Amino acid sequence: MRPHSPETDHPVNTSAMQDDLATLQRETFDYFIREANPANGLILDKTEANWPASIAATGLALASYPVGVERGFVTRRAAVERTLATLRFFWNSPQGPEPDATGYRGFYYHFLDMQTGRRAWQCELSTIDSTLMLAGALAAGEYFDADSAAEAEIRALAEALYCRADWRWAQDGGHTVTHGWTPEHGFLKYRWEGYDEALLLYILGLGSPTHPLPESSYTAWTATFRWENCYGYDYLYAGPLFIHQLSHVWIDFRGVQDAFMRSKGSDYFENSRRATFVHQRYAVDNPRGFEGYGEHCWGITASEGPGPSTLKLNGIERQFEGYVGRGVPYGPDDGTLAPWSVAASLPFAPEIVRPAISFCIHQAKLKAANAYGFKAAFNPTHPGTSGNAFGWWVSPWHFGLNEGPVVLMIENDASGLLWRLMRSCRYIRSGLQRAGFEGGWLRDLEPGPTPTG
Repeated sequence: MRPHSPETDHPVNTSAMQDDLATLQRETFDYFIREANPANGLILDKTEANWPASIAATGLALASYPVGVERGFVTRRAAVERTLATLRFFWNSPQGPEPDATGYRGFYYHFLDMQTGRRAWQCELSTIDSTLMLAGALAAGEYFDADSAAEAEIRALAEALYCRADWRWAQDGGHTVTHGWTPEHGFLKYRWEGYDEALLLYILGLGSPTHPLPESSYTAWTATFRWENCYGYDYLYAGPLFIHQLSHVWIDFRGVQDAFMRSKGSDYFENSRRATFVHQRYAVDNPRGFEGYGEHCWGITASEGPGPSTLKLNGIERQFEGYVGRGVPYGPDDGTLAPWSVAASLPFAPEIVRPAISFCIHQAKLKAANAYGFKAAFNPTHPGTSGNAFGWWVSPWHFGLNEGPVVLMIENDASGLLWRLMRSCRYIRSGLQRAGFEGGWLRDLEPGPTPTG
């Protein structure tokens, strides 16, 4: 049976919904316990055989361990041990220009061998994935505040790792920050320009007390933004839904504004709320006529898919993609939806996200028989493999990068835990202030340290 999303509203039972969210959060958190190397703390990028670790997933794990402690998923002692193993690994692992190192200039390679911790697949030294790892370290440093040798070491290592990153080097002489670097070819040609997940990157870079980005880098980045109107919503455009979520996993943008958002009478949290409604409205409109799309069945983002392939279905030739940055409203869109991206929108628009989560769990059965909550993606238009229990394509994998936002955004919606931790981080405050953010919770806090260098 193909999932369908009725156009009439069906109220979600509040108590049942809370139970669903609690179960989804717990099962998703288990990824970081089971798909890990406890000796070095590295987290598997994807549950496919012989796959490497992802430093972004590892950073999300570091931020998720406090949630696990607070929710009783893991003991504080066990979380401290795992966090220390992770931070010690990154601090002591080889840093240098050698092609088999773990990192260079305080940044780290996107993928690392799960056992050795060395660079995998000749991948790039990734500025954004390093950002997520460092943000996780800072979150851990804020949470583990006890007067014990182990927790004091967590705090010291988190600060030392953050201070080692050379953000100015990552600019490669330009105004904006590059995507990364390889020892074979130098800096990548791509830069963080246009509204994207680099909001967190620029804030961490600006807040550094050792190698800070100049304030002009943030101005150069925001100068590349596109403000659009879509389905009646004025908003800062980015196609994939995850872009409107990832920086918000860490930072509470409610009521704080930079110069760009002040000029629009908005803030980045409100912008993500509008983007969430745009994604739902696009699914209801369903301009390409895909199966399943509707008010409770949406969520288009960067994800894997059933392709690359071309199939003729009901007289229509459909082209399906593999892993691409799917987006709304301009595409690419091949009928592939990512249920985790719906859950990660929970704080922005709970009135439409909660019914969609309920639909994904109880009608589309997208959590059934899965070890870690939702699988990465599904496509009701694609028939899937022969004998598939769903009758349509469902990803066989889980990705660590998808699991973390589910755990953390469910928690931010419920308690604001990670937002509170990062509000207390002086480097986050400093980065926001140097980027020109004012108002909201920033008014009530002491200024962060002034970066030097």
